[in-house]
Amino acid sequence: MEPFHLRRGFTLIELMVVLAIMVVIMGVVLTSQSSFNRTIVLANTAYDIALTLRSAGVYGLGSRVTSSASNAGYGIHVETETSGAFTLFADTYPAIGQSGLCHPQVDSFAPDARPGNCAYEVNQGERVADYTLENAITISNFCAYDGGWSCANGGNVHSLDIVFARPNADPFMSANGSYALSSPVTRACITVSSPQGDSRFISIGESGGITANASSCP
Repeated sequence: MEPFHLRRGFTLIELMVVLAIMVVIMGVVLTSQSSFNRTIVLANTAYDIALTLRSAGVYGLGSRVTSSASNAGYGIHVETETSGAFTLFADTYPAIGQSGLCHPQVDSFAPDARPGNCAYEVNQGERVADYTLENAITISNFCAYDGGWSCANGGNVHSLDIVFARPNADPFMSANGSYALSSPVTRACITVSSPQGDSRFISIGESGGITANASSCP
């Protein structure tokens, strides 16, 4: 039997090498997990905005009654001044019979008669709910197409409204708080970004199609 004092154990250098390998592996695992979590949170935020748009479509096409009007359109409002939030609103101003309507009105008693100018009026009681983005995610850009693309990052668009009103599934979209009858916005795109620089894109099509994982925004 080998004498006790001649038995060889682990040296300090070997222990340090093993410890260093374990630290590197743990660092890789934690970094990958953190990156995965950021990706999931950002994707969920994009889907939340898309689902809110879907809800606005359901409310508007279903003529959900508000406290001040029936047959009102519903939409969401985003603006550069509040990049960490957006608003779901009922398009109730101006009332039926007043000027400024963005959609056709033939008979004020018809089921599809509705108020509104397809833009959010902050002082007219249109707010339904404010949604705050979490985890420092922001709406970093949004764009409107009216024959050509204009975006918030280019300084041309500071607010965007996307409204759904019966009986049309097509959204009514306004840039800078004004619906243009002669050249309306027909498509839009919203970019959400994380502090690390990752982005997801929500696309709104001319026929009302909403995509929460679009490939890009203009």
